[in-house]
Amino acid sequence: MVRAAQMQERPAFILALEGQTAPELVSGMEHAWVRLGSVGGAIDALRSARCREVVFAGAVKRPSLLSLRLDWRGAKLFTKLGKAALGDDRVLTALVKELEDEGISVIGADDVLSGLLVEEGTLGRHAPDEMASHDITLGISVAKTIGAMDVGQAVVVQQGVVLGLEGVEGTGALIARCAKLAQEGLGGVLIKVKKPRQERRVDLPTIGVDTVHAAAQGHMRGIVIEAGATLVIHRDDVVGAADEAGLFLVAVDLST
Repeated sequence: MVRAAQMQERPAFILALEGQTAPELVSGMEHAWVRLGSVGGAIDALRSARCREVVFAGAVKRPSLLSLRLDWRGAKLFTKLGKAALGDDRVLTALVKELEDEGISVIGADDVLSGLLVEEGTLGRHAPDEMASHDITLGISVAKTIGAMDVGQAVVVQQGVVLGLEGVEGTGALIARCAKLAQEGLGGVLIKVKKPRQERRVDLPTIGVDTVHAAAQGHMRGIVIEAGATLVIHRDDVVGAADEAGLFLVAVDLST
C-alpha cells in the first residue's frame, strides 16, 4: 500500500495501532502510534500529519471493550452506538463518519491498489462440480444471513452441512476449526462475501495466499468470493497457489 502510494506521488503516513501493527511495517516511515481505543488521539495524529485521505489496511484483532481504554471521543462514539458497538461493520461505519466530519476522506484500498477487486468467473484451472455448486448456494445464503446480523463474512459448507460460521476469530481460525469437523469424502467449500450493509471502503472481505494454503491444509475443495466486493492480495500468486493445491477459486456476482 505504501509503495503504491509513493509511486503515485502520494505522501504516505502510517497510523500504527499499538499491539496490532508489526513494528517493521513502520520502520523508516513517517508514522505515529495510537491505542485502538484512542479515537481522538488518532484524529489528532492524522491532522498533525496533514492527512487529507485515509485508507484502512491490515487485520485487527478485536479486543474486549474493557481492554480498549477508550479516550473521551471513543467513549462518546461507543455510547452513541449502544448495542450496535458489538458489530464490526457498525463501528467502522461510525468511525468513517467521525473522520469525514473532521474533513478527512476515507478511500478504499482498491483506490490506491488497482486490480484488487476481481470480476465474476472461475479464477484458475479448477471449477466446482455439482455437489460443490449445491454447497456454494447454501453457503451464500448462510453467509448473507450472518452478515446481516453483523457477525462475520465467511462460512464453510461440506456436502450440504454447515461446518462453521466466522465469528471474531477470523477466517484462518474458522478454516482450522472446520478441518476438525470435516466428514469423510468430498471436502468442504469456504464462502466469503461482504455483509449486506457493509461500508465498502473499509473491511471488505480479503483473501491472500495464506487463505489458500489454510484451505488446502484444511482439506477443502475450493474457495468462493464475491465478484467486485472482495480484495484479492497478489492475485497471480493466489490463483497459482489454488491451481497447485487443486482448489477451485470462483468469484460470484451477488449484486442482483
